[in-house]
Amino acid sequence: MIIDRLFKAVESRGPVCVGLDTSSKLLPVSLAAERPLTEAVYEFNRRIIDATVDVVACYKVQIAYYEALGVEGLSCYRKTLQYAKGKGALVIGDIKRGDIAATGEMYAHAHLAGDFEADFVTVNPYMGFDAISPYLPYLREGGKGIFVLIRTSNPTAKDFQDLPSPDRSLFMRVAEQVEHWGEESRGECGYSMIGGVVGATDPQELVAVRKAFPTLFLLVPGYGAQGAGGKDVAAAFVRGNGAVVNASRSIIGAHKDRPDGDRRYPEHAREAVLAMRDDIRRWLK
Repeated sequence: MIIDRLFKAVESRGPVCVGLDTSSKLLPVSLAAERPLTEAVYEFNRRIIDATVDVVACYKVQIAYYEALGVEGLSCYRKTLQYAKGKGALVIGDIKRGDIAATGEMYAHAHLAGDFEADFVTVNPYMGFDAISPYLPYLREGGKGIFVLIRTSNPTAKDFQDLPSPDRSLFMRVAEQVEHWGEESRGECGYSMIGGVVGATDPQELVAVRKAFPTLFLLVPGYGAQGAGGKDVAAAFVRGNGAVVNASRSIIGAHKDRPDGDRRYPEHAREAVLAMRDDIRRWLK
């Protein structure tokens, strides 16, 4: 099952998930000057993957950065997914879709079987189980998974996600449902192919979700540029596994303002991954 592959990747290579949120602002000047923008983005992604694939658990590719570049950008997104998968890496398509019925079915097909096929995708549960069910047929064979938004890392997430339900905060109610939805799709590792997204910018909420739902595999954003560190994300883990921690700018932008950054950006990305991995591991019990 795909979740067992992710569990083993964390076990052998560490919990870092590299976010390939690649924009023109992060590209080395020489690379951007040599070729059209979408070609430069793909070449940048390819070199980052080559430099880090043996020390990361997975990659997360945020589709918005590629949609903004039009048709050629979506082609770049597809090629980035394919290149990472061709290297044996697991890839999360960060698409945050949340529609229902036939529309949801089309999103599921596009991103779990079509041109934009990833190993996992992120899904928004705001419309209830009807927004989740279109993805379930792709999970039944064990080769695909989803991460459902539970408690996100943005400052105004509290406007809705922290609202009280009868006995707990809304995000905790969502976590309860995510665990329930995944009960029949657990791998040998004990985790389900339906995991949850829980941010680390408010560590107490991460603590609450992990304590209440120890068998949820978590995708944890918020490390690095958003302010969280290894101590903040440590609560996501159960005996050193059960979560991946995403960082984007702090890794793929690690070369910025370095004298040799234009030439050695893959090496700086790798160094940032290793430093992040060490920072997380030193807080794990």
